[in-house]
Amino acid sequence: MNDDLKAAVRSRCRKMEIPLVGVAGTDRWENPPFSPWMPEEFYPQSIFPEARSVIVIGLPVHLPVLETSPSIYYHELYKTVNTLLDQYTYRLASFLNDCGYPSVFVPRDGYGSIEVLQKNPIAFFSHRHAALLAGLGTFGVNNTLLTPEYGPRVRFGSVLTAADLPPDPLREENLCTRCMLCVSACPVGALDDLDYPEGLTDKAACARNSADLARRHISPCGICIKVCPVGEDRRHYGRKAPGGGEDPRHRRAREHVGKFGGL
Repeated sequence: MNDDLKAAVRSRCRKMEIPLVGVAGTDRWENPPFSPWMPEEFYPQSIFPEARSVIVIGLPVHLPVLETSPSIYYHELYKTVNTLLDQYTYRLASFLNDCGYPSVFVPRDGYGSIEVLQKNPIAFFSHRHAALLAGLGTFGVNNTLLTPEYGPRVRFGSVLTAADLPPDPLREENLCTRCMLCVSACPVGALDDLDYPEGLTDKAACARNSADLARRHISPCGICIKVCPVGEDRRHYGRKAPGGGEDPRHRRAREHVGKFGGL
């Protein structure tokens, strides 16, 4: 395995100020950590047959902005983070190509619009599962990936590469506390039925809510990730977990932002 190349990839990520980076071998999709698992057509080697490794990067969603959600503020942050993820993963893939290893980036969302999601609520590749297999976090009740640094307030992008890179260890500790704050806070009850057959999230209800917010120009929702108590970012910003008492200044700021920029 190419330790020097992995070190070079991490060095480039540091220069691009990417805080989270992990690597998974494509064999991990064939030996998943739990079941049921995704169909084989969603494996990275099915999408890019040359793939031997998947590099996953993560960028944080800044908690004070997210606290205003749904809002134009969070809407703009969401777009910015997605754009950066696409740019950074493209640049990493180009670097690996220049080093002689066929590589491709995977676009952050991989679907055309909220209307498309309502009819076909699955993208062709799951960055969340890639991040899990790259050792960056564990799944929470709301079906998002929780990280020690940011809880679920992080978005991921992936690079599929023919380079055989040393994989990072899977995270063994389950970060989810099962506090169920995300379940109770969901405005459309998309997390109420924990036996929902498509996972823990009612994707249709979530997509309908996103479509409504999009018509008001303040999508996405973000509520289930803003209430999660997991993540060092809460300590960094001095934000207590929901129910622990809110600073009146934070509430005034949130209410001010919510009055503008959307319908």
